[in-house]
This record gives sequence, C-alpha cells and structure tokens, in this order.
Amino acid sequence: MYNILLGGAAGDGIETMSGLLEKMLKQSGCHLFTIRDFMSRVRGGHNFTQIRFASQPLHAHRDSLDGIFAIDETTYREHYSQLSADGFILCDQALAIDDPRVLKLPLKDVAKELGNPKVISSVAIGALLKIFGFSLAHATDILKANLRKDLVEINLSALHRGFDLTEPRFGFKTVQTSDHLLVSGNTAIGLGAVAAGIRFYSAYPMSPSTTLLDFFAAQSSTMAIAVEQAEDEIAAINMAIGASYAGATAMTGTSGGGFSLMVEALGFTGIAEIPLVAVDVQRPGPATGFPTRTEQSDLKFVISASQGEFPRMVIALRDHADCFYQTARSLALAKKYQIPVILLSDQYLADSTTTIPMLDASEIVRFSEPEVTDLIPDQPYSRYALTENGISPLRTPGKSEALVRVDSDEHDEWGQITESATIRNQMVEKRMNKLEGLKAELIEPEFWGADQCQSLLVGFGSTSGAIKEAVDILNQTEKNYGALLFGDIYPLPTQQLQHFAAQVMEIINVEQNATGQLAALLREEALICCEHSILKYDGRQLSVDDILTGIKNFKGGF
Repeated sequence: MYNILLGGAAGDGIETMSGLLEKMLKQSGCHLFTIRDFMSRVRGGHNFTQIRFASQPLHAHRDSLDGIFAIDETTYREHYSQLSADGFILCDQALAIDDPRVLKLPLKDVAKELGNPKVISSVAIGALLKIFGFSLAHATDILKANLRKDLVEINLSALHRGFDLTEPRFGFKTVQTSDHLLVSGNTAIGLGAVAAGIRFYSAYPMSPSTTLLDFFAAQSSTMAIAVEQAEDEIAAINMAIGASYAGATAMTGTSGGGFSLMVEALGFTGIAEIPLVAVDVQRPGPATGFPTRTEQSDLKFVISASQGEFPRMVIALRDHADCFYQTARSLALAKKYQIPVILLSDQYLADSTTTIPMLDASEIVRFSEPEVTDLIPDQPYSRYALTENGISPLRTPGKSEALVRVDSDEHDEWGQITESATIRNQMVEKRMNKLEGLKAELIEPEFWGADQCQSLLVGFGSTSGAIKEAVDILNQTEKNYGALLFGDIYPLPTQQLQHFAAQVMEIINVEQNATGQLAALLREEALICCEHSILKYDGRQLSVDDILTGIKNFKGGF
C-alpha cells in the first residue's frame, strides 16, 4: 500500500497528470483512492492530488506519504513533514530542495528536448511508474483515450524517457481490477440518476456541484436528458419543479449557498406535493466560505429548510457506490411519496475518485407506478384526496383528461385555495402521514467493527471510509470498537442506535463540522448523548489519522 502526492500551482497540469497516472495504475492492477485539494483561483496558489493505491480496496486517504512529486518548492515546504523516512521527493534538478530523500532529475530538459515543455508531467509519470515497479504496458491505450491525437506520440516519448531516468525502489503485488470502475462521487451520482431514468436536470454552476452539471450536459443527447444551465439557483429548482409537474423524473443540484436560495421553492414542493430530488454538495460556509473545500455543516439546515412543516427525506451519501444506489433510490422515493428528497454530499466525496465493483442497475430501488383508475364522470379530479397514508393520486397534465391543479396556497382536495381551518388541519395531517410510510422505508446505519464493542463511533456521509479504517486499526489490539455509519439520516432510523447505545460505555461522534450536528440530532430524535466528539472544520477532510489521534487524545494514549 502506497500513498503519493503530486503538487504544484494551478495551471501546472497537476489535474491532467493525476488523471492519467491513476488510470494507468488502475489498468496495471491497483485499487485506488484519490483526493484533490485545490485553491479557488485559475492560476497560481498551491494545488495537490494524493493518490493512494494498494492491492486491496481503499475507502479513505491517509496523511503519511511514500512519495512526493514537486513541480515547485512550495509543494516541498507544504508536505515534506508528511513524508516517511524511506520516502522520496521527485523533482526537477533546478529546484532548490535540500533533503536527503530528494531525487532530482532533468525533467524540464527532457521536455524541452522533445519540443514541448508541457510534457514534463508525462516524463514524471514515467519515472513514478518505474520507481514503483510498474511497466508501461497500458500507457499507450491510456494516452490515446485521454489526449488529442496530435499529442499522443510526444507524451508517449516523454513517458519512456522518464521511465529510463530511474530505477525501481518499491515492489507492488498487482491484482485483477478489470471488473472495477474508477469513478468520482459526482459521476456516480450522475450514473445513478441515469439508471433511475432521469429526464431533466437543471442547475446553476456552483462548486463543488458543477461537475454534476457537466456530467448531465455530456450525456444529454445519448441519454435523452433535458439539461438546463439556469441563470441562478432559484430558477434552477423552479425549472426542476416544473419538469416534475409535467411528468419528468427531475433533479437539481447545488452547494449550500445555492441551496439557501432554493428554500422557498423547496417549501412549494412540500405543499404542492411535487416529487423532486435536490443534491447539496456541501462546502464550508457561511456565505462564500471556502468554495473548493469540504465540510458537513448543512445537516441541520436541510432538515429544516423552508418555513412551515412538511415531510421530506434527507440522505447522506457515504461512498462512491452509495452515490449510485442512493441517488436512484432517492428519485424513486420522491415519486412514491410526492416529497422532496435531499441528497447530502460534499466536495471530498464529489471530487475524489476510487475503484469500486461494477455498478449493477438491476439492484437499484424501483417502485411500480400506482394504478390510475378512470375518472369518475362529472366529478373533478381530487389531486389532494385525503388518504390514510397521505399519498394522493398523481396525474400528469396533458396525459390525463383531469385538470391537475397546483398552487402554493393551502388548498382542498381538488386544489382549490381555501381559508378553512378544518381543511387546513386535514391537509397538514395528510401530508405528515407520509412520514409513517417513509419510516418503514428507512435503511438502518451500517454497523462496522466488533459486535460486542464498548466504544461506538457514529458518523454520517463521507466520513464513513475513514471511520471504518480507523476502527479496523483500533481493533487490531483490542476488539473494543464499533461504528454506526448513517446514510438515511432524516427521518432518523433508531433501531441500531438504540441497540448499541444500551451496550456500549461511550459514544463518539465523528463529524466534519464545528457544532456536532449529528450528535445534536441523536439527542433530539433518540435522547442519546455522545460522550466525546472528533470534529474538523478547517475545510480539509477528516483522515484516518485524524480519528486515531482524536481518540488517543481523549483516552490519554493507548
């Protein structure tokens, strides 16, 4: 298992280089987990990518490094302390880096000799592959698939030149990964939506959700998806609501600041009972915050967003496979219960890439369409008919003889605006009755660790992978740790939580926010308190090492 970092300034080609390298490693027989850290600027600053690769599946990143490729001296200054004693720093021979672990090569000179200074990244890739004992067997196919035709030969030459500059330092046992996908979180969300039959997506570009818009735009023609880049987030959600009202499976996506603009329209979906999925790819706030960083601080906000009371579901995406299956499930649940479903992701999950088993569209949750009975002659269609489960018959205007009324005021069964106190009570109770059905649909949090654990970690969303690995490491010395990892988070599933709370000596909440929002929800919904907290809110993702250090600090060592 190895962990390497590629660093430089925006515009130096780090993203292109890391994308090519991780594809070559995957094709060579590696499992990967790659994270990207970049500043909110077009050029300059300090950006880096960490690629962790192993012969077994990976679900999180680690802080310690086996190798660094430094395009500039800033990369060395920022990260040399993370490098292991037997690690290496690969850089151009012109850089003023004085470290016994440095390996200086004529990277720029080779690139200039080849006639294009930009191929320095391919020279470095060749050197890195040689250092870890890989061949160039898959290089040609990867370059042909990802570069313009006129750039393939020169980059292939650069790759071979870099390969010849070094000698192997590490050995790696390759495995079969041809039955795995290399996918980012946002791409997996998009694939899940496509598998579920999405027909309309609207959004305003806002990092880190923009790559979702890019994905759907790229697939719009082949997958028959109408994609609209709206003028703002208010327009985006209203367009999606309109598409859903017209019968299309619809979704919108944004980050926290954009979701703030969507909240009034979210309430409209609640009272009008129009199915909708909204993706909130979280970043640190408030206001502009850290546009390109990560956080889990929107949980309380999305649970209570928009005035008034109406049923909704909130699902926190835990990993890349979860992004696929839960997105498809969310579209099905939104339609079945005629509610908004909010998917919580974050920059870390959205932009990271990993190898996962091939996704299976036959495994996604689907619900059969309710049977549509004939209209009763001379009687209006009861769009909001009072039903025991709160779900009224949903029809599509233009595909039915019925007049499908919809409005944002309180209304009677036929969609007529009303001021009646009696009808108001009936409608509020009808809508809230959907929660009982939703509770039956809930998926309990995943349990990980020792069944008879005495210390229980609780987390939600993208901290899942790091928590799992930390628990595995802790249980190597004592089988005392377990974890509950929440995906469905509102309504809150409590069966597993109540079971383990009665057994353990302590509960530790692990969250990417400053106030412990999951812990507060557990107190509110289940009257269960967490004894300790491991919180991080600097915009950088909680790592396995952060969790181990946090537990060590409040336990006084172990």
